[in-house]
Amino acid sequence: MDGNWKRSGRHKDVWGRQERSEGVSWSPGDYDDVGSRATWEWSSSFLRHGEAPDGAGSGSLAPFTFLILLLVLTGLGLVMMYSASYDVALREGVPHYYYVMRQGIFALGACICFPLFRFLPMRLFKKISPALLLVAVMLMLLTLFTPFGRTISGGRRWLQIGPLPSFQPSEIVKPVVILFLSFWLADEGRKKKNKVIYLLVPCCVVLIFAGLILMQHAYTTAALFTGICLSLFIAGGVGLGTILFFLASIGMPAMIFLFGAPYRVRRLAAFLIPDLDPSGINWQVTNSLKAIKAGGWWGRGLGNSEYKLGLIPEVNTDFIFSVIAEENGFIGILLLFFLFFLFGLLGYRTYARMKTMDKGLSNAAFGITTMVIWQALVNVAVVTGALPPTGIPLPFFSQGGTNLFVILCECFLLYRIMLIAGGRAAMEPTGQRNRDGNERLPQLTDRGKTYLDMDTEVRHD
Repeated sequence: MDGNWKRSGRHKDVWGRQERSEGVSWSPGDYDDVGSRATWEWSSSFLRHGEAPDGAGSGSLAPFTFLILLLVLTGLGLVMMYSASYDVALREGVPHYYYVMRQGIFALGACICFPLFRFLPMRLFKKISPALLLVAVMLMLLTLFTPFGRTISGGRRWLQIGPLPSFQPSEIVKPVVILFLSFWLADEGRKKKNKVIYLLVPCCVVLIFAGLILMQHAYTTAALFTGICLSLFIAGGVGLGTILFFLASIGMPAMIFLFGAPYRVRRLAAFLIPDLDPSGINWQVTNSLKAIKAGGWWGRGLGNSEYKLGLIPEVNTDFIFSVIAEENGFIGILLLFFLFFLFGLLGYRTYARMKTMDKGLSNAAFGITTMVIWQALVNVAVVTGALPPTGIPLPFFSQGGTNLFVILCECFLLYRIMLIAGGRAAMEPTGQRNRDGNERLPQLTDRGKTYLDMDTEVRHD
């Protein structure tokens, strides 16, 4: 194909508007004025029938693989959650299926929302991201300063509104901020217009939400949230000097918060000196390590854990990994690590493929993948004694309906981005601006081919 085409008759442009043009010639070079020189590879069969040309399917198995991976992770998570929680439920006087049923309801709710993430225009996600920030702030304030907030285990992190199930607004904050930062950092026009505002707004957003999370006595969650946002800054192209300045500005307040609470100091001391209090603060981690060791190579069998019977606190939430290891052994641990490795591989590969096509969606893929992977790594590190004890759940497995609902919704959005990266969904503008302030058109390259489904007749010159 020589790179030049003619189109005639009524057709739709890249925004879906109806136009009328007779015999208009166009080529990739026509888009140089908006800084979006692209390698367009069209096939008339795709334009007429919606089929991708040869080669467009490179990576097209990724979305299907990702969906299967989500089913496996969610299914295994519910199975292990039931195994770890039925004894806890019976001791609390509720049916043995109580916790897994609640978890399943949140998973079902997320699945009901799947069509929204699959079919809503991507531009809409950018438009509503600032409004979602305001909603997240309101939920956090309701949790902290109204009777709707609930205090559990010393932290005011749950919100109970009427008959609705209680949930943690801090779990909603993470994806909302990731989405906002992804599109904000991708806007080159805003960066050129006022670089100070371009850098100041995301920094303020991160600091405000980190402060609200700290007020809920969730120091580790605030630290993890800040780390994810900083990694997104790097992926979004923020300069190293700005990042170092940001770290220097929050370093001292972070240390004050860390050592300002006696229980945090005790946890840190017990972590640094494990023999200091083996039957107190370290009792949970000590028994967790014993449970992991007891699993051996093949485990004791599903449902046969002994340490979940009152020997490990929070065994159905933050320390569920120890039950997985005891019942499934080292082989089960390897399978779990492989599943999360595959999740990271698919997610970061999507980020790399989308970089030349849509920077905002690329940033979103990076942020979602990083949030899930970092959360899993921190949880495993805590359970195995590599980090001080803290309340970070294991994605897909730990009890926590809000966490599972949010993660599944994020994954559905990541699945949509994978479809675009693999040429299985139409590329559409998300409102990004190039350096000249004009709206950037979708870019198509050999690394990730996306094909616009336009109702048009194509003739080769």
